[in-house]
Amino acid sequence: MDLRLPGLRGLRRPRRIVSAAAAVVVLAGAGTWTAVAAGDDRPAVRQSDRVMDVDGVRLDTSYFTSGAAGRRPAVLLGHGFGGSKDDVRQQAQDLARDGYAVLTWSARGFGKSTGKIGLNDPKGEVADVSKLIDWLAEQPQVRLDKKGDPRVGVAGASYGGAISLLAAGHDDRVDAIAPAITYWNLADALFPDGVFKKLWAGIFFNTGGGCDNFEPALCAMYDRVAESGTPDATARELLEERSPSAVADRIKVPTLLVQGQADSLFTLAQADAAEKAIRANGAPVDVDWIAGGHDGGNLETGRVQARVTAWFDRYLKGDKGVDTGPAFRVTRTGGVDSTDGTVPLRGASGDTYPGLANDRRKVALTGREQSFDNPAGASPPALSALPGLGGSSLSQLSAFGVGVSLDFPGQYASFESAPVTRELRITGAPTVTVHVKSTTDDAVLFAKVYDVGPGGSQQLPSQLVAPVRVEGAKAGKDVTITLPAIDHDIEDGHRLRLVLASTDLGYASPAAPAKYTVSLESDLQIPTAPGVTTAAAPLPSWVWWLPLAGAGLALVLLLTGRRRITTPAPDPALAEVPLQITGLGKKYAGGDRYSVRDLSFRVDKGQVLGLLGPNGAGKTTTLRMLMGLIKPDEGEIRVFGHAIRAGSPVLSRVGAFVEGAGFLPHLTGRENLDLYWRATGRPAEDAHLDEALEIAGLGTALDRAVRTYSQGMRQRLAIAQAMLGLPDLLILDEPTNGLDPPQIREMREVMIRYAAAGRTVIVSSHLLAEVEQTCTHLVVMDRGQLVQAGPVVEIVGSGDTLLVGTATPVEEPVVEKVAALPGIVSAERTDEGLLVRLGADGTAQRLVAELVRLDVPVASVGPHRRLEDAFLTLIGGSA
Repeated sequence: MDLRLPGLRGLRRPRRIVSAAAAVVVLAGAGTWTAVAAGDDRPAVRQSDRVMDVDGVRLDTSYFTSGAAGRRPAVLLGHGFGGSKDDVRQQAQDLARDGYAVLTWSARGFGKSTGKIGLNDPKGEVADVSKLIDWLAEQPQVRLDKKGDPRVGVAGASYGGAISLLAAGHDDRVDAIAPAITYWNLADALFPDGVFKKLWAGIFFNTGGGCDNFEPALCAMYDRVAESGTPDATARELLEERSPSAVADRIKVPTLLVQGQADSLFTLAQADAAEKAIRANGAPVDVDWIAGGHDGGNLETGRVQARVTAWFDRYLKGDKGVDTGPAFRVTRTGGVDSTDGTVPLRGASGDTYPGLANDRRKVALTGREQSFDNPAGASPPALSALPGLGGSSLSQLSAFGVGVSLDFPGQYASFESAPVTRELRITGAPTVTVHVKSTTDDAVLFAKVYDVGPGGSQQLPSQLVAPVRVEGAKAGKDVTITLPAIDHDIEDGHRLRLVLASTDLGYASPAAPAKYTVSLESDLQIPTAPGVTTAAAPLPSWVWWLPLAGAGLALVLLLTGRRRITTPAPDPALAEVPLQITGLGKKYAGGDRYSVRDLSFRVDKGQVLGLLGPNGAGKTTTLRMLMGLIKPDEGEIRVFGHAIRAGSPVLSRVGAFVEGAGFLPHLTGRENLDLYWRATGRPAEDAHLDEALEIAGLGTALDRAVRTYSQGMRQRLAIAQAMLGLPDLLILDEPTNGLDPPQIREMREVMIRYAAAGRTVIVSSHLLAEVEQTCTHLVVMDRGQLVQAGPVVEIVGSGDTLLVGTATPVEEPVVEKVAALPGIVSAERTDEGLLVRLGADGTAQRLVAELVRLDVPVASVGPHRRLEDAFLTLIGGSA
């Protein structure tokens, strides 16, 4: 977000020598070096953590290098909004192994860095980057173009992507950039066509920790716009000052633009504007549209990071032979892979970037003039995207061809095409001209194009809508609407449906009631980009040898039976067993190391099972396989006797709370749960909403806006969401994260109440004391393998420490005598009596006899070991 403030141009740093000592102060004692093992044949990475004082702000940084001594190009890696430097640690290590010196940092107000969030303020976060470049220029491992000028690239996604663009515009020492899923003009992103994108704006400020964590001007701007529902000129100016578009004429370095198709926050139009501006400056620009985005979907992390590395190899290392990929690439989705239930991805490419208006094709629409209402308070709102839900978003469902959008009768106009007679690929932003008339001076419409199947089912590609503010609508006005940019295939026999709605959940609409009247003034103009072609899959080898080997193959099938590709039949003997895992194994992609290996255990009804293990033990991988999100390489998982596959019907009996939940802050808890359940497409009566809410114990808070909830209440609401439908098996991953002790106790009671009705709970947690009080059974993993499984009392009680209860306190001289007995390692006083640790040759019987001889008033003797002690013993110090 960028405004052209006085003196802004003066922030740009010329290629001159700037003393790193003056620019950045490394706080005394803050630097620590560690060696990061690769775990394979790759070289180790050296990591140095420092807290740097930059103009009074403490920036938490990490510096990564690898390999032999010598100078190499540098890369600055920025993180996403709400994150920290830790989010890009793996990419930093990979780049270091590829021959770069990599510096990561937590931006102002995030992680352990101090300062107010300025949304990439040129005088704040952008100036910080220049100071970090000063520091890199002083490092002996970094290649210099000249003194004070390191060879450096900048990369990052979202917030970090914007800082890479801004750094290139403000500091001409930057040599190449690779921004991903980010904005070019933040005012256009949050105030498209003058309409306030209220849900995403709210998520921004909530994710940042609340308005007080932002620069005062930003906080005041948000409060003002959120209250009025209409962005003003001052708000727009404030965001534009902090946008890369403010320095468009100064970004002249090779740029790889990666933008998401599933993204209602930063649409493809943002990357399109960036491409046009940077290419006009004479710099090489490649554009890559990935499948996912801020609304979820596949972010293609491995492929994208490989392309970023190749980009830097070409433009930082100067390797002219490296293949940086096509000038334009788009990932195309469609259908479902029958083997694993995933959406297959295929790349299409072009020799040039086509833009959003390439090779338009006219599609005639029909429909009379139509009138519809903008309801009072703009409620109920139509539903398109649900920002903040990540992998559970509606755009993810859209990738499967599932239509989940919702328009209310009487609140929209609809115009439709005839069935297309040949396949039509939309690549870009369609346009249409309509005539709009309103009973009020201003009208706000939400335009979208549906793909309608022969049976009437409709799909909203990427769940995207285009808001349109029409000023002077009372007199009637022709308006040309640019619809969202998409890449979508309209199959033969399908129709296109243009919908103009008066409301949308993600945006602020006029609260005053009004009646809108619209009519068509043009055909729908569809960009087709014929120069973008999908790579043909190579013909499999069997095409050539099958005619010659048919008889042999038939014989093999007769002798061995055909390989089954369907889900194995249910096991009746396990019909009442919530979970049985047998011989489960999963390798790292492309390697031979196991994340999970030969794992077997069983969970029965009524149990609360704790899944424990140090980081890297394989717990998350196991849970993801259990939920059908990834396929095991070996073994099987059966839930109530059914083998788990992606999309298995038995998964409807499983509820999960993994990696937090996203809620719409302005809706009540009840409305959030209702909206979530409606998105599943299951009947309302199957939700068992009242029962789930009673167990979660939210009380009257359920009817308050979620933005008023404490962290504990949000966690309980998330658990209630997972419990909708009262699944027989409930999976909770770190459900007590961020809760204070009273909230943790409440969450413990929620889990116990849920299992008390004969259902089963699996909880993965690092709070061992809580697991000990909550769980009935444990599974302990280490390095992907099972260490021990069984009831908590057995695992905890199998130690070598005894608690001796005494009728009266034991004097210290007696304690010393007990500690000196044969077979005793130590003895110490406690409030209850004595805590005695036995040696290898010590026994409880001999200890009791000796205590009686010493006149110790023994009242009870029993094993004493905390779960933490048992856990550390089992994993042998791996934690």
